[in-house]
Amino acid sequence: MMRIALAFAAALALTACGQRADLKPLAGEQLPPPPLGASEPKSPEELLTPPTQAAPERSVELRRRSEERADDPFDLPPE
Repeated sequence: MMRIALAFAAALALTACGQRADLKPLAGEQLPPPPLGASEPKSPEELLTPPTQAAPERSVELRRRSEERADDPFDLPPE
């Protein structure tokens, strides 16, 4: 019974340690310089958002019937 209570207390403590405030640079530190061609630096939220290429959307196209695969020019035999 004691172990269950201890595990519950640890789980409760872990859920309470999330930060709810806006992200800011540390004192004396700066955000990275703006990319070439940008007029102002990105905000912390923009820096934390992954670009589309890092997390592409998945195409969920189901096959209704068997289809012949197209020839793949990059499927080369080993040398």
